[in-house]
Amino acid sequence: MSAPAELDPKQAHLVSEWKHDRPMNACRIDPQGRYVFGGSEDAVVSRFQLDDGTRTVLAEGHDTWVRALAFSKDGTHAISGACDGKITWWETAAETPTPVRSVAAHKGWVRSMDANPDGTLIATGGNDNMVRIWNALDGSLMQELSGHQGHIYSVAFHPQGGFLLSGDLMGVVKQWDVATGKEVRTFDAKPLHTHNGGQGVDYGGVRALSVSPDGKWLAAGGLHEATNPFAGVNKPLVLLFDWETQEVAQKHVTDGVERGVAWRLVWLADGTLVGVSSGSNEGMLLFWKPDAASDFHRFKLPSNARDMDLHPDGLQVATAHHDQHVRITRLAAKA
Repeated sequence: MSAPAELDPKQAHLVSEWKHDRPMNACRIDPQGRYVFGGSEDAVVSRFQLDDGTRTVLAEGHDTWVRALAFSKDGTHAISGACDGKITWWETAAETPTPVRSVAAHKGWVRSMDANPDGTLIATGGNDNMVRIWNALDGSLMQELSGHQGHIYSVAFHPQGGFLLSGDLMGVVKQWDVATGKEVRTFDAKPLHTHNGGQGVDYGGVRALSVSPDGKWLAAGGLHEATNPFAGVNKPLVLLFDWETQEVAQKHVTDGVERGVAWRLVWLADGTLVGVSSGSNEGMLLFWKPDAASDFHRFKLPSNARDMDLHPDGLQVATAHHDQHVRITRLAAKA
């Protein structure tokens, strides 16, 4: 029997890629590591088997772009969120999945979704400036959280499950008590927000949130140096907050990455923070250590990437791409 592979981001390499019919917006791997689900610029969800890439199309659950995905406890159900404001439940492993239920979750786009650590709750954020928490089993509304003054671009549960974080267009991150629905405190992520007076737009926002497994760090990602929002001239930026003090302990920068956004952030088992970014006609995985501003490694991907997820094995990363593909990258030496 061969020894288990060791995590090594510098050995990252592509192992699989599968194509959908339209550009991809989102991807998530089910908790059992069997499938990667993808949401795209059409009204369907694609399910790919990780062992052989077999594709199943999940249709009739949405009317327009699918932007967010999550899973219920043990991965029995996949939940998708779309620009129609609906969230829809599917049986994850059904031969031909059909919608189990759909809920009108937001007025306007559902932009972000996350499941709590035990998969019993689903949080959503949308263009109506609201955050909502749902029972993952029956779709009932558990909490409605108001107070943001901009579109909600990201939601993320704390690893211990008692708190929820939400980030908005204006660079505000709110911490909520899940049981009571009360706001606990606010983190200042305004470097991720740009107001362009000439073009008359607010731009950027907190596009990604992730708390380290040990609870020491809160990472908030997005963009900065947005000199021309309409043309997408900006650079990725990640703010690393000390959880206890709420102070920015580090600004993770991406020198040389143009027209990029940090779309999602996840923590690896060795304490590395990995982000997925778009760029000038390419995507990349960026790897940082908390004590350094610059990334220590970057892995280029064939097309602009919009989302990412980490396999339960901690070694495989799924990415969703503008060129209609979902790709799997392995963070270990080739076998």
